[in-house]
Amino acid sequence: MTSKLAAVLPDLAPWRSSRDFRLLFVQGLITYFGSFMAMVAMPLQIKELTDSPLAVGAMGAVELVPLVVFGLYGGALADAADRRKVILLSEAGLGVLAVLLLVNSLLDEPSLWPLYGVAAGVSALAGLQRPALDSLMARIVPHDQLTAAAALNSLRWQTGAIAGPALAGVVVAYAGHATAYAVTVAAFAVSVALCTRLGAAPAPRDASRPSLRGIAEGARYAWSRPVLLGTYAVDMAAMFFAFPNAVFPFLADDLDAEWALGLMFAAGSVGSVVVSLTSGWTSRIRRHGQLVVYGAAGWGLAITAAGWFSNVWAVLVCLAVAGGGDMLSGLGRSTIWNQTVPEELRGRLAGIEVLSYSVGPQLGQVRAGAMAGWSGTRPAVWSGGLACLASVGLLAAALPKLMTYDADTDADAQRRRAQKDAATAEAAG
Repeated sequence: MTSKLAAVLPDLAPWRSSRDFRLLFVQGLITYFGSFMAMVAMPLQIKELTDSPLAVGAMGAVELVPLVVFGLYGGALADAADRRKVILLSEAGLGVLAVLLLVNSLLDEPSLWPLYGVAAGVSALAGLQRPALDSLMARIVPHDQLTAAAALNSLRWQTGAIAGPALAGVVVAYAGHATAYAVTVAAFAVSVALCTRLGAAPAPRDASRPSLRGIAEGARYAWSRPVLLGTYAVDMAAMFFAFPNAVFPFLADDLDAEWALGLMFAAGSVGSVVVSLTSGWTSRIRRHGQLVVYGAAGWGLAITAAGWFSNVWAVLVCLAVAGGGDMLSGLGRSTIWNQTVPEELRGRLAGIEVLSYSVGPQLGQVRAGAMAGWSGTRPAVWSGGLACLASVGLLAAALPKLMTYDADTDADAQRRRAQKDAATAEAAG
């Protein structure tokens, strides 16, 4: 019985083997908690100031350009600079933006434009930071523990995503936006302190300076790998068509369940946590491309159902199921990226990866908000889910190498394993 339970529970090997992984796990948990507090408070504050679903959805448009520009540059920077410094400085910048949200909320008449300005700034700093964070993981965690590390990182993210929105809904309702933003400021202060304890992660001596040529080199590599293209395309399509978060405040009104707003933001993370807590079996999966496709299809199907139901509890269950599907797809994507991308390109490819899983939700917010204003909130949700299902099916058919990817036989995965083994042997010698 004990062995069967151990086979299902998360694999803790990365936690035991890497001090920096433990630091990043705790730091990320605190950051996510604070960030999700703000993530709920900001669209709700925009709704109160404008009463417009389009104005809430416009946050995605404001965030898009900074994310693209700084995400690509951040990838090149991660290959050319000390990744620890990039992580630390960008985390400090995010803390400053949280302070601006707090100051604006304390005004007698809070302004709308600072909310959009901070959203753009957060997007830019996240674009700089995420490639450094993502590319650091393959350096600090052994090759055969990468899927386990992805599962633990997702569990960390989803724990913050549950606690943050659920508590934020209560905090905003009873204590106001300022209190939620104050919690965000405190969380970033602790996170910055933890980042200072990370070990240095300098770039190779022969690394070139960030440049358009370097970014183009990373893009050419990604374009030449159908498996990587498939992971990017499936996730972007799923999020563009079926990311309804921007209309949650209006969906709660439509269902006469304003009290459930925080639960709507948290429900997807509940499903993801269930998958993470039973993710031990994923360490034995070799066909990670199938996880990407089937997980994204499950996401689309559940979002479709969430748009059809008029009972708020049924909607919450559907959102939780959707989160579980997204979790499976994310595990497959993260493992393929870490198993196949060579170290010298990891930062630049991480920048492209940031765009693949971030641009879709930003555009999805715009799509959901615009369509909700035109056809109503619930049709905007279920039609997006159906479009997600159709697009994922078409992409799986168009990119068969994604479905047949095997970690034990893929040439890029084997080269990356050999590269990691050689680096480990050199460090030990």
